[in-house]
Amino acid sequence: MAGINFRGDEKIWFDGKLIPFDEAKVHVLAHVIHYGSSIFEGARCYSTPKGPAIFRLEQHSKRIFNGCKIYRIDIPFTEKDVEQAMIDVVRENGFQSAYLRPIIFRGYGGLGVNPAGCPTHVVVAGCEMGDYLAGAANGVNVQVSTWTRMAPNTFPAMAKSGANYMNSQLIKMEALGNGFVEGIALDVFGYVCEGSGENIFLVHDGKLYTPPMGASILVGITRDSIITLAKDNGLEVIERNIAREELYIADEVFFTGSAAEVTPIVTIDRIQVGKGKPGPITSLLKEKFFNIIEGRADDKWAWLTYIH
Repeated sequence: MAGINFRGDEKIWFDGKLIPFDEAKVHVLAHVIHYGSSIFEGARCYSTPKGPAIFRLEQHSKRIFNGCKIYRIDIPFTEKDVEQAMIDVVRENGFQSAYLRPIIFRGYGGLGVNPAGCPTHVVVAGCEMGDYLAGAANGVNVQVSTWTRMAPNTFPAMAKSGANYMNSQLIKMEALGNGFVEGIALDVFGYVCEGSGENIFLVHDGKLYTPPMGASILVGITRDSIITLAKDNGLEVIERNIAREELYIADEVFFTGSAAEVTPIVTIDRIQVGKGKPGPITSLLKEKFFNIIEGRADDKWAWLTYIH
């Protein structure tokens, strides 16, 4: 199964209750529909020898609450409530592996930009999924997008809000329309930012480079995990502004993300990256990452929360 696809028979956690898929509904005049007032997460549950386990559960819950704090969305549940909801969705649906989508949004309470009086709803859904980016195992072909990421002090890039992802949709649709799998956006200053829904890393002369927080990136949880693994394996990790042309002369380039996991990039703007196949450092980090999340290696950072 490719992408994120629901069967339609999953149970969804909606404001504290597990309900059937078809009953999870909102009003057409809900604030979120008209003004994009939602904060969401993408988390993963993996099958391991000890049973299903959610990857970095607490960090995902904390990030969605931080996003709501930035956007001033009051939440009628706690971080622990949302963590337990994700666990319950996995358990109730019998998932061994799954993509989890917690989302907090403003519902119906009046129409207008001012959200005063609109209730807050909290939902957690989940489904089984395959590769997020088609052909991810062998590396993907991408382009540098004509669309730029938000400038500082316009939209808060650290908040994973629905409104921000209208920009991501433009990047993604343009790339697909041009025959690529994904797009890479630059920031307002012309430096490399990220994909439509992924962080990006470059390898050059054995060192790992990635854009800094100030480049309008979402500070990814998988990104942080790869930085941790890289340092643990003796690699130097440098967070700095990256010029567009560095993409073309890098030895290796790869995406990271909850959905994309670790995805090698083999061409950018139809220019071959390195040898045109997943490189040794990308492959090493991907192997180390999957060994932990699939329970084959010591989880010394306690990244996994086991369901049973």
